[in-house]
This record gives sequence, C-alpha cells and structure tokens, in this order.
Amino acid sequence: MGPVVAIDPHNSPILLDHHADPGSSSYKDFLNSIHAAGVSNHVESHVAYSADVASLWKRPIRVLWIDGDHSYEGAKNDFHGFFPHLVPHGVVAFHDALNAFPGPIRVFAEEILGSDGFGPAGFVHSIAWAQFRPEDGHEFRLRRSSLSRRASRLIPFVESGAELHGIAKRRYKLSRFLVPQSSINPKDWASLMVTPRRPR
Repeated sequence: MGPVVAIDPHNSPILLDHHADPGSSSYKDFLNSIHAAGVSNHVESHVAYSADVASLWKRPIRVLWIDGDHSYEGAKNDFHGFFPHLVPHGVVAFHDALNAFPGPIRVFAEEILGSDGFGPAGFVHSIAWAQFRPEDGHEFRLRRSSLSRRASRLIPFVESGAELHGIAKRRYKLSRFLVPQSSINPKDWASLMVTPRRPR
C-alpha cells in the first residue's frame, strides 16, 4: 500500500486572514492533526497547487479524492490532471458535489456519469463517487444514465457560482433531495469487484 498523498497550498482565504498576516498558512495545523491521529508516517504532503503536482505526477492512483477549487474550471482541471493515473477498478470521488458549488456536480455528471469508462457510481451525503471500469463500464450505462438525469438538474442552479436565495434555493433543495443517496454496502461492493464480465 502506498501513502495517502495530500496536496494543498495551505493558503485558503476562507480559513486564514491574509490581511492580518499575509504569510499565514494552515500547514502547521495540518501536520499537528495528522500527528495527533497517529498517521504521519502514512501521509505524504505537498504544499502546492494541484496543477503543479499533476504536471509531474507519474505514480498509479487507487483513490482520487477531489476537494479543492470548487469552480467548474478548478474541478475539471483537478480531474483531468490526475485521472490518467487512476488504475482500473480505482475510485474517483468529489467532495461537495451536492452542495451549491458549480464544479464538482458538473464535472461528475458530464465527465463521469456520461462516460462508459466508469461503472458503479453514486452519492453518499455530499460526496459523489464512481469506479473506473474501462473494460466493462458500458454494462453500467443505464444505471449511470438514471443517476445523471437527476444529478444534472442541479447544474443550472449552481453553474453561475452565485449564492442561491428565495425560490431558487428552495427549488435547488428539492432537486437535490431527488438525487438518490445511499451508503455503500460492503457486500455489494465486493460482488461488483469479483463479478465476471458477461459475454458481449
């Protein structure tokens, strides 16, 4: 098993007050957190933007977790930067796909649910996930299409990036409620991993 690779510039304006301290960073807090959790030896950290690391990346990826720039361009670049290294049967997941951000839901619906390169897919709370199945992803097309129809209804509400208010916010919440969400059953997941391909 390889390490968990964490890529973050640690300069989020949401978490830090750059007016009071232009050089502030959350990196020390990050190191303290993984040390307190006892996982420091299993985490490889990069204080960098994902695009800079992606351009030099060569290693295989089994789980690609995308949770950074939630704009459409940011989520799309994160996905395309690392997806070429995702191994077959690996998993890609987007955080905040069911929160009011333009990037994660659109990239998930367009690039993943619309692709026969992916098999099982779903939502767990705000997390969108899919398994990379380049050999038999077409066999999951109907399931992905059904999920895509509901998930894609969220895109018009969030694509501008503007904060939702009033009736638009209520309509967004109703559309989000209609997106199927469920936890992953380990037995079902295991059966997907070992089920032989059906003859074409």
